[in-house]
Amino acid sequence: MNPEHATGAGSIEGTASRKTSPKTGGVWTQYVRNRYLFLMLFPVLIWYGVFAYGPMYGIQLAFKDYMIRDGIWASPWVGLKHFEYLFSLSPDFWHIIGNTLIISAYHIIFGFPAPIILALLLNEIRFPLFKKIAQTISYLPHFLSWIVIGGILISLLSPGTGVINYFIKMLGFDPIYFLGQEKYFRFTLVTSAIWKEVGWGTIIYLAALAGVDSQLYEAAVLDGANRWKQTLHVTIPALLPTIAILLIMRVGGILDAGFDQIYTLYSPAVYGVADVLDTYVYRVGLQGMQFGMTTAVGLFKNIIGLALVLSTNYIVKKMGQEGLL
Repeated sequence: MNPEHATGAGSIEGTASRKTSPKTGGVWTQYVRNRYLFLMLFPVLIWYGVFAYGPMYGIQLAFKDYMIRDGIWASPWVGLKHFEYLFSLSPDFWHIIGNTLIISAYHIIFGFPAPIILALLLNEIRFPLFKKIAQTISYLPHFLSWIVIGGILISLLSPGTGVINYFIKMLGFDPIYFLGQEKYFRFTLVTSAIWKEVGWGTIIYLAALAGVDSQLYEAAVLDGANRWKQTLHVTIPALLPTIAILLIMRVGGILDAGFDQIYTLYSPAVYGVADVLDTYVYRVGLQGMQFGMTTAVGLFKNIIGLALVLSTNYIVKKMGQEGLL
């Protein structure tokens, strides 16, 4: 028999054997065989269905004049009325957008690099016990709620009895009302956010550093590279894919300036620099009972976030990184 004919016949038979009926084999067999894995997946699907896709039913509130007695479905449609009010009639909306963007930009500029720098420093520690202690201390604030941390900050930064102002007065300066003066409030927000989350943010970067091949460092040493050059040419390039993905996600959430922190720390005295979209939605939506307009704000945030994720992902991929999509 011709070897080519034998090979062709074998491939045809192999192909025919793989084309099994979905009801008796193939994909359905895989589902049955892995049925317990799919059972483990059900709680995740239920969570997403209830908390991620279920609330999307309420998006229609952005286009309705919601009446509690009528419910969501029976409330009258008003089209783009709420969006028109936000963009043209609401005197505070664009000012609030500006506050949100400024605070989020501060978080990205100063807060995003902080866990990267801390991870690089921790990676250079050669004493395992000291490294574990330093990591634990830096993680701890993450597990405290902003209510607890807000109380601590109010006590520490009080102009009359706070420890920080005590030392400021010892140096001969006037006490500073960090949480009550507009020019200091954003600085206090960003600094306290970095202190709370910097340790937790290092976990992903340290995990990425743990996967770096030690032979790369050995080769760098043979080439005469010192610790700084090893960090510059080996460690940081190994972190770039992780940095790119986290940056895309962070830029996508640029309109989320941190409701928990701001609501805990701000007061009417600093509304001019501290009032952001989330606090505006809380005051107008929950306290003012204007659910349609606040749903419009939320939909606006999501659309902008999606656009930013896609554009940032595009830029990152053009720079040679993988990105999210």
